[in-house]
Amino acid sequence: MIILVISDIHANLTALEAVLEDAPEYDSVWCLGDLVGYGPDPNECIDLLASLPDFQCLIGNHDRAALGLIPLTRFNYDAHQAAAWTQRTLTPTNLTFLEELPETLEKDHFLLAHGSPRNPIWEYILDPFIADRNFTFMQHDYALVGHSHLPLVFSRPSDEEMAVNIPVHPNKEIEMEPHMILNPGSVGQPRDMDHRAAYAILDTDALTWIVHRTDYDIASVQLRILEAGLPERQALRLNAGW
Repeated sequence: MIILVISDIHANLTALEAVLEDAPEYDSVWCLGDLVGYGPDPNECIDLLASLPDFQCLIGNHDRAALGLIPLTRFNYDAHQAAAWTQRTLTPTNLTFLEELPETLEKDHFLLAHGSPRNPIWEYILDPFIADRNFTFMQHDYALVGHSHLPLVFSRPSDEEMAVNIPVHPNKEIEMEPHMILNPGSVGQPRDMDHRAAYAILDTDALTWIVHRTDYDIASVQLRILEAGLPERQALRLNAGW
């Protein structure tokens, strides 16, 4: 089965549309959370995502904030302002859609979590040390996570070895082995100094993982951010991918 794996769309419809156009043919879509927050198109993104074939999705921390399930005081100023705007903007139908999303999903040998296996909402897996702690917690061969906005792969071949960071290069296939944590990066707000939208293609039969990047019309998104009265910094950061 070919899976389109996406995460951290953050209400960026233009980036999401570019990813869907760029992606090769797939059988299912797995989304690792944060459909909304920061960006100007929360309703449009949810409407499009909900229409995708065999769409499986998690809730992220910004989705929970939009539902009022996380105090906005836990976020920095920009995220706070964006979450408050999103709360006012989401339709009742789309609020219900977010309410029904689970924190984790189990798919055969795969665990899906927005943050990490041991803390699905908040924990960032950014280095081998944190990855190592999560491998100890994991009950599945593979974990797919988002949250960091960075395309990352960590591996720990055995309990006797420490986790290592596997280099990720766009369009380069990674052969998967048990005990891996994989992050597709962010569709709507990349933070690896590459402005292009990121996504991954997972082949569950061949056990391969490929991260892809695609350009999109950033200027049009920036204009909508400013027109919505969202923080200017959220528009500026899209150019450089930070």
